[in-house]
Amino acid sequence: MARVKNSVASRARRKKVLKQAKGYYGRRKSNLKLAYEAVAHAGQYAYEHRRDKKGDFRRLWITRLNGAVREHGLNYSTFIHLLNKSEINLNRKVLADLAVSDPVAFSAVVEKVKAAA
Repeated sequence: MARVKNSVASRARRKKVLKQAKGYYGRRKSNLKLAYEAVAHAGQYAYEHRRDKKGDFRRLWITRLNGAVREHGLNYSTFIHLLNKSEINLNRKVLADLAVSDPVAFSAVVEKVKAAA
């Protein structure tokens, strides 16, 4: 009978893939062939969506800012234009967080922007 020399490493590789496939539906979690395929696709989706997440958050911040500045009689594009014109260097993430967590400070920023117009 032939001697198998790589069983420990082979088993470790298989266990690694099956561990990554834990929680998948059906045989994808237990059948090695299906698990390889499922894990490979999952990795591709994760890679793509890590990049998409940046745009998703930017859209969220813009939506929040638009809602917050409309309460002060402006719209988003006008607000951003005036913000750049008044040389206030706050990014959308910080502004959106300010609008949600500290509306008083945000209204102060909006008033300062309006005064610069």
